[in-house]
Amino acid sequence: MKFIIIYGPPAVGKLTVARELAKLTGYKVFHNHLTVDLAYLLFPSGTKGYSDFVEKLRLEIIETAAKNKVKGLIFTFVYGLETLGGKKDNLFIKKIIKIMKQYNSQVFFVKLACADKELHRRLKDESRKEFNKLSDVKKLNLIRKKLNIDSAIPLVDNQIIDNTFLSAKKVAYMIKSKL
Repeated sequence: MKFIIIYGPPAVGKLTVARELAKLTGYKVFHNHLTVDLAYLLFPSGTKGYSDFVEKLRLEIIETAAKNKVKGLIFTFVYGLETLGGKKDNLFIKKIIKIMKQYNSQVFFVKLACADKELHRRLKDESRKEFNKLSDVKKLNLIRKKLNIDSAIPLVDNQIIDNTFLSAKKVAYMIKSKL
């Protein structure tokens, strides 16, 4: 299995790019809010129960896909946000790498970034309402002050793409060329 992790701050275009990449590759999209929204039903965001549940769900889905030789899976998330303020994110990444090795699967890390002005514009996009995503610039700025959600994952090789002026389709082609 090829497992692509697309990460970056809220509204950077992770899901939009993931959907375009899925069109090019035939891979399945496993986006952040599939587990986040389920966890919200049971736990307040930021609690240990929420964090543990989200991680357990994600790892189980990822391992099940690898075990069953799914051709490819594209996963999106905000590094440093949902797992107790980022304290568990590096451990989460290590667990993913271990799963991928266990099932002879490949993992690719893609960090998306864009200029603040564009990020703030994207926060207001109507499509963000579909999954009750963050849409408030003030909240984003508070999160950015508190957590380092703009950093690259330090444990791995990252393909870093500034998509400020690029279409999602162009970014998807850039990612595909590295697979």
